[in-house]
Amino acid sequence: MEREIVNVAIDGPSGAGKSSTAALVARRLGYAFVSTGALYRAVALAALRAGCDLADEAAVAGVLPGVALHLRFVNGKQRTCLGQEDVTSELDKLSMESSAVGAHAAVRSFLLDFQRNFAREHSCILEGRDIGTVVLRDAQVKIFLEATLDERAECRFRELQRKGIEKPLDAIRSDIERRDLQDTQRANAPLRPAEDAVHVRRGGEALEQVAARIVSIIQNKLAKQEARDAGV
Repeated sequence: MEREIVNVAIDGPSGAGKSSTAALVARRLGYAFVSTGALYRAVALAALRAGCDLADEAAVAGVLPGVALHLRFVNGKQRTCLGQEDVTSELDKLSMESSAVGAHAAVRSFLLDFQRNFAREHSCILEGRDIGTVVLRDAQVKIFLEATLDERAECRFRELQRKGIEKPLDAIRSDIERRDLQDTQRANAPLRPAEDAVHVRRGGEALEQVAARIVSIIQNKLAKQEARDAGV
């Protein structure tokens, strides 16, 4: 029997650990993990290379037809490419830039089609800020991952250190505050939990513990759906 396609949406604010947690969950369940933040950063990178002012929606929209975005997976890890060029290593420093282009309806529409097409063909976990509310409204499971500002700043600080990127904690905290303001107040698909999302509070737990909780939520929801479909 052909395996059913399962889509999981994990949303939440910047720095909550969505990407790392989603990657762990995907690995445990055998699903593809798509970091949608990397997609927006790749678009921002393409626009910057074209000399665009990222606040100018018309200029950014003009670049989109030439953005040959695609994904490769190496040992289960996403590699984000523009044409034949793997730009994954250039994307970590573009957090604010991705939020800037993400405010544009043209960019969101461009990536909406990309993400939905991928999800139709793969059991996958997509993480971002509007996955459950816009991109995958019919996802079988929706998670909203929460953490305090201080927890998110510490998480991002450690993540950057692991990648060899040095940035002061206070600067990271300020960046996250600005990102929260942009994400929650933008006119196009603002950050908010889906009505049917399960809220998962990270607290002081390690990512592995959070991932284990989310795996359990997913498995329980899928089991209940299977039972309903079978008329049990």
